[in-house]
Amino acid sequence: MKKIFYLLSAVLMITGCRQPAPGHQSSNSDQPLPDSVLPSWNEGKTRTAILEFVDAVTDSNDVNYVKPEDRIAVFDNDGTLWSEQPMYFQGLFAFDRIRSLAAQHPEWKTKQPYKAVLENDMKTLAEAGIMGIGQIVGASHAGMTSAEFKQIVLNWIDTARHPIKKVKYTELTYKPMKELILYLQQNGFKTFIVSGGGVDFMRPWAERAYNIPSENIVGTYANLKFEMVNDTPALRRESDGLFVDDGPGKPVGIQRFIGKQPIAAFGNSDGDLQMLQYSTIGKGIRFGLIVHHTDAEREWAYDRASHIGKLDKALDEAAKRNWTIVDMKKDWNTIY
Repeated sequence: MKKIFYLLSAVLMITGCRQPAPGHQSSNSDQPLPDSVLPSWNEGKTRTAILEFVDAVTDSNDVNYVKPEDRIAVFDNDGTLWSEQPMYFQGLFAFDRIRSLAAQHPEWKTKQPYKAVLENDMKTLAEAGIMGIGQIVGASHAGMTSAEFKQIVLNWIDTARHPIKKVKYTELTYKPMKELILYLQQNGFKTFIVSGGGVDFMRPWAERAYNIPSENIVGTYANLKFEMVNDTPALRRESDGLFVDDGPGKPVGIQRFIGKQPIAAFGNSDGDLQMLQYSTIGKGIRFGLIVHHTDAEREWAYDRASHIGKLDKALDEAAKRNWTIVDMKKDWNTIY
C-alpha cells in the first residue's frame, strides 16, 4: 500500500513544461531583515550552524569566502517549504480537478479510477496502480494551454482548503524557512526551488509565497506544443516527454537549468538525498540541511515509515556528511 501511495504521489507531479534557463535574481536589498535574524528559529546549534555558514561565505577575509555569483542555494518544496500531509498537495489538486470536471463526465460515476476519486475510495485508487493514476493525471492536467492551467492553479490556491487544517494551502508554508530564504538573499545568495512537484503547478503561486522568481523554480515537467489559436500564440500541454525532478533527477535538473553546483541544499526526505549529495560534496565550504518532521502537535511527525516524505537513507547519510538536521519541535518556535 505504501509503495503504491508513493507512486501515486510521484506520478501526480506531471505538469508539462519545458523550463528556460533561470535569470538573474535580485538580492532583494529593499526588503529589510527581521529585527532579529531568523526570529522563528530557537537559539541552538541548528540556528548557529546556519549563521556561521553564512558568515563564513560572505566574509571576504575568511578562507571560506565565496563570490556572490557562486552563492547558490537550492530548496525542495514539499515538506521543506510547506507541509505535505496527508498527501502531496498537487495530488489533492488533481483530485479536486476530477471532482470539478465530473459534471461534464457523467460516465465517471461508474468508471474507474474516476469513480474512486469521486467517492474518496483510497483503497481502489491504490489498486488502480500506475495506469489508473496516469488516467487521473491525463484527465486533470493535460490538454490545456499553459495560460489556462496557470489560472486553474491560481483559482485553486486562492480558494481550496486543506482537508485537515482547514486553511488555504499557502497558509501552510513554513515561516522559519521563508525567513531563511530572505536571510540568504540578503547575503547575496541566489535561491532556487528544486522540487519533484510540477513546475507549472508551483510557478503561479510560489513567487509570492517564497519570494523566489518563477524562472528560479525547477520541477517535474513534460512537453509543450506550440500552436496558433485564433491568431494567438499558445503552448498546449502534452503528457509525454516527462522529466521527473526527484531523487537522482534533481542533480540533473540543477545542471540543466541552473548550470552551477550549489553550495547549500535544503530538503526533508529521501527524494532530496541526491540533491544534498551533489550540493555538499565538493571543494570549499558547503552546507546541507534536512527538515525532520518531529512535531505531531503543531504539524505532523513522521520519517522512516512514512509513505509521504519518507526520511530514511537521507537521515543516515546526514550523520556521515555532517548535515544539519532541523528538529521541527525543538528548533522552530513557530511553524506557520
